[in-house]
Amino acid sequence: MRVVVIHGPNLNLLGKREVGLYGDRTLEEINSTIKSQAAELGTETLFFQSNSEGELIDFIQRESPNADGIIINPGALTHYGLSLRDALSDSHLPVIEVHLSNIYAREEFRHKSVIAPVARGQISGLGWRGYIAALRSMVAELRGTVWQ
Repeated sequence: MRVVVIHGPNLNLLGKREVGLYGDRTLEEINSTIKSQAAELGTETLFFQSNSEGELIDFIQRESPNADGIIINPGALTHYGLSLRDALSDSHLPVIEVHLSNIYAREEFRHKSVIAPVARGQISGLGWRGYIAALRSMVAELRGTVWQ
């Protein structure tokens, strides 16, 4: 089983950027935690981060034929990344959208996700633990089991 984990714009600055909102863990630390949890679940992970919507789309198109699911934190592209949304939909893979902060407790423009309609679910406001919840949910779904 292979799950791709995609991080959108500005997430390369985690651990330095708005620590009060996003926490003090770096992207590398979060990826390492996800990879460790995936290994315990018998799942392979592939990580990608870009500040460019086009690069994210190219990655999805290139990697989706060899993947079983996608976990994505689209960053600000959540609210207007229609091309990204289309690429996720066209992948025909289960998608879980993750946000470190609670986007519904922030500015009103952050309350709308163009990604949510093509995602199985959305996890918002649990910090880095949201990625683990998404991974466990994804693996359970792909195995056809109940998440415990």
